Amino acid sequence: QVQLVESGGGLVQAGGSLRLSCAASGRTFGTMAWFRQPPGKEGEFVATITWNGVTTRYSDSVKDRFTISRDNAKNTMYLQMYNLKPEDTAGYYCAANPLGTLSRYDANYGYWGQGTQVTVSS
Repeated sequence: QVQLVESGGGLVQAGGSLRLSCAASGRTFGTMAWFRQPPGKEGEFVATITWNGVTTRYSDSVKDRFTISRDNAKNTMYLQMYNLKPEDTAGYYCAANPLGTLSRYDANYGYWGQGTQVTVSS
């Protein structure tokens, strides 16, 4: 059974840091990504990473504050978040694609986790 399980969310003050994890099981994946859905808003792309971790892409809103990485030996992806802002408050979801094409579009990812909540207080 293929599963993606996120962890690491929580409540943090503005300016703080969190690290999210996404543990995959059941198969290995090519491209993986993080998306988020702020309360009352549509989902949005956060970051994506190729299977070997060499190439990454970020949304403009998180670039220079967030770092995506992966450890293929552990079949786990991470999102290190620094200098968090109240507008980063959202449910964060990991997504995976068996293929290798980087994408900012959720339709290109066939596997999704259940999400982890990040709340940033001002």
